[in-house]
Amino acid sequence: MIPELRCRFNAAFTPQKYAAFLAAMDSRAGTPVKFRQSETPCFFPRELVDRMAACGRELIEQLVGDRDYLARAATTIPPEFRVPNPSLHPLFVQADFGLDHNRDPKLVEIQGFPSLYAYQIALAQQYRESYSLDGSLRFLLGDLDVAAYQRLLGHAVLGGHAPENVVLMEIEPRSQKTLPDFLLTERLFGIRTVCITEVRKEGNRLYHGPTPIRRIYNRAIVDEIQRRGIRPAFDFRDALDVEWAGHPDWYFLLSKFSIPHLRHRSVPKTWFLDQLDELPDDLDRYVLKPLYSFAGLGVKVGVTREDIAAIPPGERANHILQERVAFAPVIDTPHGPTQAEVRVMYIWDGAPRAVCTLIRMGRGKMMGVDHNRDMEWVGASAGFYL
Repeated sequence: MIPELRCRFNAAFTPQKYAAFLAAMDSRAGTPVKFRQSETPCFFPRELVDRMAACGRELIEQLVGDRDYLARAATTIPPEFRVPNPSLHPLFVQADFGLDHNRDPKLVEIQGFPSLYAYQIALAQQYRESYSLDGSLRFLLGDLDVAAYQRLLGHAVLGGHAPENVVLMEIEPRSQKTLPDFLLTERLFGIRTVCITEVRKEGNRLYHGPTPIRRIYNRAIVDEIQRRGIRPAFDFRDALDVEWAGHPDWYFLLSKFSIPHLRHRSVPKTWFLDQLDELPDDLDRYVLKPLYSFAGLGVKVGVTREDIAAIPPGERANHILQERVAFAPVIDTPHGPTQAEVRVMYIWDGAPRAVCTLIRMGRGKMMGVDHNRDMEWVGASAGFYL
């Protein structure tokens, strides 16, 4: 989107540089990265990134400040996942935006759950090193430099506890595609990554091996816990002597459930499926989404009436129908114009603070890396700003 930088990068690109970048990223992560990483970073005008960050902050503040909304959203938390001592605000929030043909940001999703906070910074650093990018290009937001970012993220993850008493908790983390982020987080802060089934309970305390757990950086998705029938040794409803980074309730409180409640220029038309008396005539311009799924599971793009009819009436309250964001192909590549979805990542620091972006590039119907796996110049990327 900055033509001079884009032309310069494309002209200097070689497959050999890309292969070296991938090898260096695997080495940096300490494990092969199993999702596709794009050949290129993205270059955005700072004004546009600031505008997206401001939109996301306004959306978060609108939801967190609305007690009536939060009370309604709380009713969607499954009884077995009602964790005691809810927090007044989310610790981590992600707001995903597409850019329409006017280059205006349009919300795709919002989520009160951690993303790739360690991996994304490492990815940007590796792009800079492998492609010798101009040092004036920035990838962190606001006045953050790498040291300040790591301090802020470390405070959020550790919460003042000794690293040996903090765990990153996931389901079979070694088999997750996000393992590079887990390993990078371990190296940054000295914590351990553990499987949820390896956590044991004694009284009201949790342990991994003989070591007490004081704080959990939770990366285990409720949808996956339910779908796979995972049975941890503790009950989420227990009054446990443990802190959460961040509290699991926010997975539900800031989610696809939030979108129909939002009133903002960046939010496409969205309804709960059970509240629609009449379906739009142009259903092919909409996306059907289950409320609580991850990585695009169950999402249907270009909806048909048969898709709607296949959902039992009792399940329709758990789906939204959202006007599809018409992504503009804003990135020029040797394989043609390519779309970019921009995730603005926030850490609560007295208020939602935008810290960095995560970019997904694609030319398919959906932007996730799994949906663009057989293409080139698509996949996970990093945003640089000037």
